[in-house]
Amino acid sequence: MLSKNELRYALTLQRVPNLGDTSAKKLLHHVGSAEGIFKEKRQNLLKIEGIGALKLKGLMAARPMDAVDEELKFIENNDITCCFYTEDNYPDRLKHCPDGPILFFQKGEVDLSKKKILSVVGTRNITNYGKDFCERLIEELAPIDPIIVSGFAYGVDITAHKAAVKHGLQTIGCLAHGMNQIYPKAHRKYVKRIEEKGGFITEFWSTDVFDRTNFLKRNRIIAGLSEATVVIESASKGGSLVTADIANSYHRDVFALPGRTTDIQSRGCNNLIRSQQAHMLTGAADIIYMLNWMNESPKATTQKQLFVTLTPEEQVLFDFLKQRDKEQLDIIALACKMPTFKVVTILLNMELKGVIRPLPGKQFQVT
Repeated sequence: MLSKNELRYALTLQRVPNLGDTSAKKLLHHVGSAEGIFKEKRQNLLKIEGIGALKLKGLMAARPMDAVDEELKFIENNDITCCFYTEDNYPDRLKHCPDGPILFFQKGEVDLSKKKILSVVGTRNITNYGKDFCERLIEELAPIDPIIVSGFAYGVDITAHKAAVKHGLQTIGCLAHGMNQIYPKAHRKYVKRIEEKGGFITEFWSTDVFDRTNFLKRNRIIAGLSEATVVIESASKGGSLVTADIANSYHRDVFALPGRTTDIQSRGCNNLIRSQQAHMLTGAADIIYMLNWMNESPKATTQKQLFVTLTPEEQVLFDFLKQRDKEQLDIIALACKMPTFKVVTILLNMELKGVIRPLPGKQFQVT
């Protein structure tokens, strides 16, 4: 756990002019601690690749100051948890992002140790088509128990957060401002519910002035925390497309909801799919299949029931698998004459009923 003294130096390091997160991480890798950086000899720091005189000028002049102590008081008085780059509570996926924040703050019941984390982003001007799809997507994903990350903004963001809360999923709002405020103000009414089953994350101090450029910094955290990013709707330009671009730069999967070519709020998604910067998203099955989530334990413990009622489609798959020891997903879909994305959903429901189980290599067998 980060000591108060190390946190003071971590906060100071975060505010060194002209340094940035990437350079700060280089220093941490070589020295080992924030406090150690400020006590290291200048000539030793200059030997570190990428650390020049300009960056060291701000570093050598910086020391814990009144503003740092005031922020420490705010952190302590508001039950805020600090996640520093060198600490165990810093999430692994974000640690692999070169420009990820060296320090961020979280509030609520946040648990980033789970493997299945999905970011959902999109336009503030969500249509009924996008809203219905977003709600249905999260409902379909609920048995897998993913964490839903978004930006707590209007439109797609708040739709995703509300749907996650409705289905008992942990949801995390990444903020573009300090924990001392909520933007937009209309979303204050959702804060308590989200903190009870998730919470909020930000790298900004309580003294930071709200600025729209903060959204760009916020977006890299959204992309960096998750295994994949979903874009529900977007015009030809927008912050969600920036998030998708960042996710691609981190070598994370991106999914986009296609729409009609005449729909303004589908142009961005259609462009992502056309340029092969995103997988086409038709439902939860696409995500489950591409991320191989079928082979991970679902939310509910599956027990084989004595009397199981199968739908006609489930019965077709069950009868096919009963004749085999085990079979691969693509072969099941081909043999049963069903599209793969549909078979994934059906197999998931059958697994929850306890009649089949997933095996490595996207194979399945009857229990």
